[in-house]
Amino acid sequence: MSSFRHRLVDQLADAEWLHPARARAWCRILVVVSVLAVLGWIGLSRNGIDPLGRPLGTDFASFWTASHLALSGYPAAAYDAVAHAASQNALFPQERLGYYAFFYPPVFLLLCLPLALLPYLWALTLWLLAGLTLWLSCLGRILPQRWALLPIIGFPAVLINAGHGQNAFLTAACLGWGMLLIQRHPFMAGLCMGVLVFKPHLLLAAPILLLSAQRWRVVLGAITSAVALTLVSWALLGGEAWKAFLSIAPLARETMEQGLVEPWKMPSVFAAARVLGTGLGAAYLMQALVALATYVLLWRVASRRPGGMAEGAVLAAATPLCSPFLLDYDLLCLSLPLAWVAAEAQRTGWLRWEKMVLLTAYVLPLVARSLAEQGLPPAPLVIVALLLKTARRALRTPPPIGQTRMQTTALVRNT
Repeated sequence: MSSFRHRLVDQLADAEWLHPARARAWCRILVVVSVLAVLGWIGLSRNGIDPLGRPLGTDFASFWTASHLALSGYPAAAYDAVAHAASQNALFPQERLGYYAFFYPPVFLLLCLPLALLPYLWALTLWLLAGLTLWLSCLGRILPQRWALLPIIGFPAVLINAGHGQNAFLTAACLGWGMLLIQRHPFMAGLCMGVLVFKPHLLLAAPILLLSAQRWRVVLGAITSAVALTLVSWALLGGEAWKAFLSIAPLARETMEQGLVEPWKMPSVFAAARVLGTGLGAAYLMQALVALATYVLLWRVASRRPGGMAEGAVLAAATPLCSPFLLDYDLLCLSLPLAWVAAEAQRTGWLRWEKMVLLTAYVLPLVARSLAEQGLPPAPLVIVALLLKTARRALRTPPPIGQTRMQTTALVRNT
């Protein structure tokens, strides 16, 4: 019995059965199923309304109508639930829609501003294609092999984000391009990361990593783009939009705390604690403890300066663990550590348990919501496992050649 357990553990740890040909075959099936699901869903829709009576792109209805209000000269109305809901009902007058709130800062309203210049479905298509292009161009540089397009397109978070008409393509692209540029073009990398000010709760991990690694030019670039976008949004949308946004900020927190967004839809530590029946205070405490442990790990990795790609992969893996408010489409950022670890493993060989952890994280967006709805929230444990494997890879990665030369020169001078 003991030998059987050892063999089983070895089979899972090494996962030799998960060879490239089999992985590609599974990904082909996943891509085909995803494409058929999209085509079938669109085919069953009528006048922009899906079979469940919701607008195609669901959350995108919030973005489009916020744009419509802003272009009509009333940007602050995007944060008025009555006016915003009325605009959504006017968009689909024959249907009784639920309300899709707009809790984003005016920086995101600035990015959404051109959307209502196009009809809803055309705007949704362009929005998704633009975000997908930015994200794919980033992933294609992290994992450049031609066959990699299959697992990239087949990643379940892609379909989830597209179905919600959400902005996870853009958030993942901001992190990804920062990851790609950090070593040779640090200021530009910071500019990319600073754009995430439109979704600031996904920036909670970045300052710890950048300051620990002493990436000062990246920090300067991030501050520059964040401040610039804030000032432009103030100039174009007016101070009233910012006042309206700040006035509804408590409502956004209450929406999370009171379960108005069901916790089983959210893969955060806070939401998992609520699904398991803990009180509000205990859920916040668990979230804080996990975030603190994540910061310590980020500091340890970043202080070693393993290089921009490694640091960016660890940052992307850590990001979902640091915010209490997170939805399953936000798991698209896990594509960055998944791609980087896979690329490193092809170059230097797979470590024990890496394949299983990557496989589990890859399918996580597909099952996270349904399992959590049954009282078994898997997301935090899977994300922690992916973070640990990514950090292990980063700590084993030798620093870039240029960085090694600088360290050697400094050592000689000190001697």
